[in-house]
Amino acid sequence: MNEYVLVAAGFALLILGAEALVHGGVAVARRLNVSPLLIGVTIVAYGTSTPELLVSVNASVNQAYGIAVGNVVGSNIFNILFILGLTALISPITVSPRAIGRDGLFALVAAGLFIWLASRMSALGWFEGVLMLSILLAMIMISYAQESAAGAEPDGSRHMRERALTHSSFIDIALIVVGIALLILGAEILVGSSVSIARQNGISETVIGLTLIAAGTSLPELVTSVVAAMRGNPDIAIGNIVGSNIYNVLAILGVASVLGPVEIDAQIRAVDMWVMLAATLALLPPLLLGNRMGRFYGLLLLLGYVAYVGYLFQKAGLLHLPVN
Repeated sequence: MNEYVLVAAGFALLILGAEALVHGGVAVARRLNVSPLLIGVTIVAYGTSTPELLVSVNASVNQAYGIAVGNVVGSNIFNILFILGLTALISPITVSPRAIGRDGLFALVAAGLFIWLASRMSALGWFEGVLMLSILLAMIMISYAQESAAGAEPDGSRHMRERALTHSSFIDIALIVVGIALLILGAEILVGSSVSIARQNGISETVIGLTLIAAGTSLPELVTSVVAAMRGNPDIAIGNIVGSNIYNVLAILGVASVLGPVEIDAQIRAVDMWVMLAATLALLPPLLLGNRMGRFYGLLLLLGYVAYVGYLFQKAGLLHLPVN
């Protein structure tokens, strides 16, 4: 019973953390005169991806490579198919095609790089880790340079920007820090209690890594994106997802690979990394062609995630479909 109480407490902390992070992130974007999308792709995304970083690096150090890599791949799949699908279903997303075209391309490059490396070798080492971290740094510099060159007043009138500046920048930074801290604490409590419940019901650690841990460490992204969309900040919502996916591959696997060789499970190389690529590709069409991701497309993404989880559970022997 205690585990279920902890699950509720974890959700409460996630909601509070997301509110603080979104408010602080939007205020910082206005102060720096850059778009909320850039803040979403960087500060918000990296902050909400901290649980994935902690879990994957810890798992890699302890040679639990299935969890380390599975958490990253599973989180990226969950981010797009479930979180973005649910967010679009709740509140259709409209963003700048120029910005999402750039960051969507970066996400595709990150996914493609991982697949290329995984197809050529069974483990990622120091060189691959440095390569991924270097590419991430280059992407951040390109994004900031483009946003600075654009020089447009971000997402709202000058009055809104001036209103954001009526309090100290220290408050904005404090909101971001507190928000990230609450998200990390909430995710840790929620993941720990969920894994405990799963193990009590006989679910294997492989399935836990690809589903519960991946989904659990992505809960900060889930709550943050939903809250951002409901608060009228779709750029923060989509930027959070795209930025988290880029960060998960390039930063988390990059750091883990630098610390020690990271083996890639054959199951991930055969199936899951391709599902991640398909999910990344699914991000682009509605945003590039119509500048909008509506409820119907969000529903399609959610159904795609249900089908993927169903496959995982069936493969693990936890789901038995009727045979005619």
